[in-house]
Amino acid sequence: MFLNTSYEIIVNGLEAAFVAQLLKFIGHFIKTRKVDFQVLATTGGMPSSHTAGVISLSTTVGFICGFDSIEFAIALGYSLVVMYDAAGLRRSTGKIAACLNKIRDDFYNNGQMQSDRLKELLGHTPFEVFVGALLGITLAFINHYYLFQ
Repeated sequence: MFLNTSYEIIVNGLEAAFVAQLLKFIGHFIKTRKVDFQVLATTGGMPSSHTAGVISLSTTVGFICGFDSIEFAIALGYSLVVMYDAAGLRRSTGKIAACLNKIRDDFYNNGQMQSDRLKELLGHTPFEVFVGALLGITLAFINHYYLFQ
């Protein structure tokens, strides 16, 4: 039903992103012993769900169309841009937010005024992106060769 169709590509990409977010949720629970459903909808952290999703999508395109196809080249190019953004631009933005939060804390230290803090965990370390890529490849492989048969 799903095998070798665009549905398989979409399902694999979405599943990998969801599993990565679920792993973040479980990891947060183990670390803090608190259930926080907001973790399911936040960016940053281990593993990169964006990377897992796009790499799973690209890998599935490779399985269906061939790793020497134009479709795979386009999907892989898209994945590399997302991965670069996750580890580069969004990570830098998070570092800038941390710096601004420190300035804000110093400025409002007297407690007379309140200001919202900026979200600091936006991007990923290269290792978090790498683990997301491994997760995406693994799930695409398992789904294509075992679950969708």
